[in-house]
Amino acid sequence: MILNIDTLRPITDIPYRQDFDRWRGRLSDAQYDAIMVALNERFDGTDIQTSSWIPGSDWMGTVYEPIYTTACLRDFNESALCFGLFVWVAVQNREDEWGFGRYKLKDIPISGLTYFRVHR
Repeated sequence: MILNIDTLRPITDIPYRQDFDRWRGRLSDAQYDAIMVALNERFDGTDIQTSSWIPGSDWMGTVYEPIYTTACLRDFNESALCFGLFVWVAVQNREDEWGFGRYKLKDIPISGLTYFRVHR
């Protein structure tokens, strides 16, 4: 689950819900489920993940390829946004608790959200 780090309350809304629904609707259940499984495997057993570092630069031949080819109709920018929302939903649906934020690396803003496990 995703927590508001200030209140420690769960965040249940999906940002940009219309975009999420449109992109999700273009994928088969099998494609979407494979993406969610891969994302959950990535988060399992870790304490920190940054969304923009998860998929790598070449999605072809990976479970993430349908985001680019099918969900976002080969639009690179939309694919990045879609992937970010899919990560959000995967984390939101987890049993363990995660916070998130925007951070910098060597004073350069990281493009994706960084998620961190909340231990309490």
